[in-house]
Amino acid sequence: MRKISKIKKGAKVAILSPSFAAPGKWPAVYEFGLKRLRENFGLIPVEFPATKKIGASKEERSKDLINAFENKNISAIITSLGGNDQVTYIKNLPKEPFIKNPKAFFGYSDNTHFMNFLWLCGIPSYYGGAVLTQFAMNGDMDEFTMRYLKYALFESGEKELKVSEVFNDVGLDWGDKNLLDKKRMYEKNDGWFWDGNNDAKGISWGGCVESIDEILRHGIKMPTLEQFEQCILFMETSEEIPSSDYVFRVYRALGERGILERVKGILIGRPKAWEFNKQQSLEERKAYRAKQREITLDVIRRYNKTAPVIQNMDFGHTDPQICLPYGKSVRINSSAKKIFAEF
Repeated sequence: MRKISKIKKGAKVAILSPSFAAPGKWPAVYEFGLKRLRENFGLIPVEFPATKKIGASKEERSKDLINAFENKNISAIITSLGGNDQVTYIKNLPKEPFIKNPKAFFGYSDNTHFMNFLWLCGIPSYYGGAVLTQFAMNGDMDEFTMRYLKYALFESGEKELKVSEVFNDVGLDWGDKNLLDKKRMYEKNDGWFWDGNNDAKGISWGGCVESIDEILRHGIKMPTLEQFEQCILFMETSEEIPSSDYVFRVYRALGERGILERVKGILIGRPKAWEFNKQQSLEERKAYRAKQREITLDVIRRYNKTAPVIQNMDFGHTDPQICLPYGKSVRINSSAKKIFAEF
């Protein structure tokens, strides 16, 4: 993997919408997030032509990605949000603009597709830190989230991944500007669920379960089986709140492809269990997470008996969030129950 230069305060960062142009639908939330980028991180956000353009074509979004990487005045790229259609065009991107101009890229969810593309180009990225979700968090940004974003943006070296004391996955209406200053409801975190006694070290690869499902079903290029032998796999589910049966089938597909048996370890983010179209009670959310943990471990162990599996980690679609290095070294110390990542 290429070494990516860290940025400094005062640097210009591109704000892109490689999937859905969420800033065009929720401009107040978007501006709130940009304000945090300036005030909390000392960065200068630079908007590109398709950032707020709802319905922007694949060509327009491709052009923004290429131009942001080629622009010598841009130090890093931060996405506005996710979406659901990157699988239709990322595969057609030329590699040269990115290989010649490697930069830190921040995104998650549907951005799994572009981050897999970067991984195959030898360019690491960061799974987390979208403008409308983490930077525009209602009330205040989570200190836990800010810590890992600052590691990713400004610092180098190995950092320990910690467990947050509380978490949130219940949203507030982005259409109501009055809610931007209202703090969300948090609940006590159950901590990590650890299975396996072996230590492991490898290069991180993974992303959103639903996006990886798309990669598998459409035959999109991904790491080879030989490369997976050196990988730490990480996975998490989205706001679609997929059924445990669906999650089982995606992991089974990874198993049948020969991937699960080869990876050195598996990290799994805490499943989001509430969305506006699926407003589950506290007990329903707990039951949903428990069922997904159970079925995920069951299918993994059918293919890999020894790799450490750590679930309920703080990355993905719940907050606070670890901005997880994608394509960098991750080290799992099972005896001490500690995990470290190279930032």
